[in-house]
Amino acid sequence: MKARLFQTGCYLSVGLLLVAMGYLIGLITYKGVPTLGAPLFFGDTPAWQALLGRQPVWDGIWPACVGTLMVVMLALALAFLPGVATGIWLSEYHHSRLARVLGLAVDVLAGIPSILMGLFGFSLILFFRQYISPAANACLLLSASCLAMLILPYLAGTTRTALQAVPFSLRLTAQALGMSPWQSLRHILLPKAVKGIGRGVMLSVGRAAEDTAVIMLTGVVANAGLPSGLFERYEALPFAIFYYSAQYQTPDELAMAFGAALTLMFFTAASFSIAGIITNNKRFNLGS
Repeated sequence: MKARLFQTGCYLSVGLLLVAMGYLIGLITYKGVPTLGAPLFFGDTPAWQALLGRQPVWDGIWPACVGTLMVVMLALALAFLPGVATGIWLSEYHHSRLARVLGLAVDVLAGIPSILMGLFGFSLILFFRQYISPAANACLLLSASCLAMLILPYLAGTTRTALQAVPFSLRLTAQALGMSPWQSLRHILLPKAVKGIGRGVMLSVGRAAEDTAVIMLTGVVANAGLPSGLFERYEALPFAIFYYSAQYQTPDELAMAFGAALTLMFFTAASFSIAGIITNNKRFNLGS
């Protein structure tokens, strides 16, 4: 009887989650699809002129799309190697004192709210202005660095879990063949864990793409145009959604918020798909 009640509760929970997710996706799709088109992305600017960067876009979300892509890719580039290396250390040297301290640091970093990470970046700029460079300002690189710290625990955690999930018999086989720890990691463990690491990358991309609190304090603004450098301000889709929905004066401006939300949803779905294709493709597996 208790088992049946527990099973019924699980079914109801899954059904409630699916209904909530379906309603959210359906609402964004219903409101956002009618806005999809050149005016949403480029406003009154000719599309080719905007794509080539010859004319600025003032009333479209194209600069926010480019800014989102750049800040997410830059954050992933900054966090990937430290995150994966931390996960490897936590998995392979988990008995050491350094691993215990490192694991605690990763857990604490994972629990820090994103608004505090943004405040850290803002404080960093104030420090640079006062003691190093008076011209220092919030910028794309600062946002990417703060986002990298935000997603680093995801990469470390998924890498550690993926390596620990590798069957112990494979480790014994590598030792029996006389492999060094590095050779075992390079030829046996990482190829087996690459799918798990890829899932960490997918989670990290989604986490970085949707965060608004960090970028609001570290570099994103409205109507900045296309990003012109790492030390310049920029636009991003999460902030565009917030800006349009909070400041709208007409139904068309609110519709742009739904269009931007649908575009961001497509962006994350495309990122997940690309990461899934790469991790499932044997040609990209290490050691194959």
